[in-house]
Amino acid sequence: MIMNLDHILSSLIYLGSCFAVFAVGHLVFILFRLSYNIKDELVEKDNMAFALVLCGYYLGLTFSIGGVIAGPSAGLENDLIDMLVYGSLAIVLLNLSALINDRFILSEFDIRKEILQDQNCGTGVVEFAVFVATGLNIYGAIFGEGGSIFTAIAFWALGQTVLVLVGKYYNLITHYNIHEQIEKDNVAVGIGFAGALIGIGNLLRVASAENFISWEENLMTFFFYMIVGLILLPAARILTDRILLPGRSLADELVNQEKPNQGAAFLEASSYIGASFLITWCI
Repeated sequence: MIMNLDHILSSLIYLGSCFAVFAVGHLVFILFRLSYNIKDELVEKDNMAFALVLCGYYLGLTFSIGGVIAGPSAGLENDLIDMLVYGSLAIVLLNLSALINDRFILSEFDIRKEILQDQNCGTGVVEFAVFVATGLNIYGAIFGEGGSIFTAIAFWALGQTVLVLVGKYYNLITHYNIHEQIEKDNVAVGIGFAGALIGIGNLLRVASAENFISWEENLMTFFFYMIVGLILLPAARILTDRILLPGRSLADELVNQEKPNQGAAFLEASSYIGASFLITWCI
């Protein structure tokens, strides 16, 4: 009974520290966006696009914190110190990632205008996915033994580079301009793109979440997963076309209809995410 009570007490302390880091992360989100009236956007304007952004940030923050708490325990005191140090690092990296991703992934229009003025859910769902993918990337960068703040930042930076490149790559393998379609409020295109980003984010999580042995070995593991991911991206899209939508063109369903087919977009997105899990389980 004493052991059970000790376990319950330590679990509550860990949970409380997670909530404390989460609360700080929420405050940092507000500080980065002082021009946003969160209550007004969510309650008065019923802004679904902004709600997607906020939900993505909270999920990304949760995954980021998970990278600190889910690893091997070094004892309560040391774990709490790690939570303070790496939890703070995770918050900084997540918000810094938002600035980088807004600049390079959806680079052809004003994201703030699309979210607040146009309430563009296509933009909102991509921003949701960017936060989730970044949170998964930070989870992997922080998770594991043998590393340091420097290795965590290095693998986060590598992951961010991959996310930006995948954003460009995805635009190349589709038969339409994703920025042009999303700016036209095409939510279906945003959903498909979001699935690709989350799928890559999941691969980044596993690629980085190894105990640090050496730069050579860990980087080989990282780039192996990324090469597999870049092969997966077009392959998953082709399989969706051929198996899940026989006799139909996915591009036509998303962009060449009066009302873009969001059901087809969810099929595309789930194929990317599902394939990323199958790959991580099999390798």
